[in-house]
Amino acid sequence: MIDIVKKRQDFYYRKAKSEGYRSRASYKLLQIQERYRIVQKGDIVVDLGAAPGGWLQVIRQLNATAIAVDLQQIAPLEGVTSIRADMTATDVVVERIQEIVGQVNVVVSDAAPNLSGVWSLDHARSIDLASSALKIASGVLKTGGNFVVKVFQGDLFDAFTREVSTHFGFVKSYNPQASRKQSAEIYIVAKRYLDTSGT
Repeated sequence: MIDIVKKRQDFYYRKAKSEGYRSRASYKLLQIQERYRIVQKGDIVVDLGAAPGGWLQVIRQLNATAIAVDLQQIAPLEGVTSIRADMTATDVVVERIQEIVGQVNVVVSDAAPNLSGVWSLDHARSIDLASSALKIASGVLKTGGNFVVKVFQGDLFDAFTREVSTHFGFVKSYNPQASRKQSAEIYIVAKRYLDTSGT
């Protein structure tokens, strides 16, 4: 119980509460944005696994339009269109996004699997989710678009990073300061989507 209380009282949790963000995760995207400038004013950004909406708030703060995808209902935000769907149903999600806006500038995902406590299983599930995000990104991104996805580190990480590299001109892994010290999460930041559909 003490550990739970400590986590809930950590710096970014308190900061999110005081600054009106829906989750401490907002600062992860802010820090990724500060370093890599993945979102530009006027962009259309898809947020996969968007609930409760902390990343959506940042996207809107950056003067971009957001499309939220999640199985959960997300409390409304101005400038956000919500799609209630399972992001692993990639073809359905791609079709819905294309119906709404056609192509987009950025796809981001802070989604994490339900944790089992068995690390190898949780890591594999994380890679599966990230692979779904990559498939959606490949279906909706404009050439030159950007992609950010959270994964858990493990033995499948390098192969997944190489797969991302086949689709983008720039790929880096990044651990924002706002990530908890004990967390094994890391973000893959990919820029300059290469449209290889014609090759």
